[in-house]
Amino acid sequence: MTNIESDSSREWASQAYALLKQKQELKKRAEQQKVEELKVEEVKVEEVKVEEVKEETISEEQKVEELKVEVKKMDFSNSQDDTEVKLGEFDDNFTWSAMVLAAQGKKVNEISIDEIDWLSKLRRGLEETRKGFVSELLDKLGDDPLTPESLDDLETLLIRADVGIDSTDKVINSLRKKLNEEVVGGEEGIKFLKAELRAIIEKPINNSGRKILVPQKGKLNVWLIVGVNGVGKTTTLGKLAYLSSKSNYKTLIAAADTFRAAAVEQLQVWGDRSNVDVISNQSKNADPAAVVFDAINAANKRKSDLLLVDTAGRLQNKNNLMDELSKIKKIIDKKVPDAIIESLLVLDASQGQNGLKQAKSFAKSANLSGAIITKLDGTSRGGVSLAVSAEVNLPIRFIAAGEGIKDLKPFNSFEFVEALLADR
Repeated sequence: MTNIESDSSREWASQAYALLKQKQELKKRAEQQKVEELKVEEVKVEEVKVEEVKEETISEEQKVEELKVEVKKMDFSNSQDDTEVKLGEFDDNFTWSAMVLAAQGKKVNEISIDEIDWLSKLRRGLEETRKGFVSELLDKLGDDPLTPESLDDLETLLIRADVGIDSTDKVINSLRKKLNEEVVGGEEGIKFLKAELRAIIEKPINNSGRKILVPQKGKLNVWLIVGVNGVGKTTTLGKLAYLSSKSNYKTLIAAADTFRAAAVEQLQVWGDRSNVDVISNQSKNADPAAVVFDAINAANKRKSDLLLVDTAGRLQNKNNLMDELSKIKKIIDKKVPDAIIESLLVLDASQGQNGLKQAKSFAKSANLSGAIITKLDGTSRGGVSLAVSAEVNLPIRFIAAGEGIKDLKPFNSFEFVEALLADR
């Protein structure tokens, strides 16, 4: 991953850990000091003499109540906010995560607990894929030079990890070409493999002209979240709403999946957790396009940056599903012709090749602009992300590696490949 020796790497990570620990302690002290100051102020207010005029007494009593509310907010021991990330142990996960950040140019004092937490989750999330892929790969390759036989073994492992035929062919052919030109050691082979995997994933991203998908300021951005039922579509939208809101984009949700039981209620829960309003119609089998119509009106009135639209995942047949998406797009084009529309397909990594078939089907009919890979944690089929890139030419925009509201992040090919091959 880097040219830094292992001992130096651990020392570098140790410095980063110490700095984060210090920041966490300073933050904790500042919060405790604020609590104490508020409590002292409350006591002073409560000691107001009875002889003061009634108007002043009322004013002070109001101040007391306000201060009590502030104190209660600052009482972190009773906090129900599960989004606060705590610094964990200084272990291999931390060291690996810190070095991935360092390899991308981060300085030791620029690392955040959130970044470490995410990379640790991503590494753990891809553990099942690594068990069926990397461990055998390392056993096959070792430190000896690559041979045609070892490439055959690698080909089998890549296919088993659901990397896909096209992606596998590209990697193996590149390795064979390199092997014909020079002797390739095991370590060099791994580095070459990482570079090839990154190239496959990055090609559709680079072709799109945008490294990271973010709402463009000054216009309404409408992101249609599409996909079959059961892939985590509504949950993903809720996590996107949280990510967008925390990134200071004015966000709104349209609950346009009106055909699935309790879909609106489920989305409302996520909206509450993200502090993002949900525009919905509680009528049974309400017209999805009508919901989007109302949501656009609300978004324009509130000058929203981003409108996230939850769409139906299953109707009577695929044509009906695509017809609904077409109606929604027509409403958007009519109401806000200058809106920036993105259609993002949610795929369940654990479905492997079935997920790939879904991507191909939607890509033909839904004018997709990107994919969101969910449920990477706990599956051995994380390699399907490469198949989506190579065989559908679809840029991966976000990935999820956990059930928490913060467990969805913009896709980073370097971090993904490093996590996929984290044992080497």
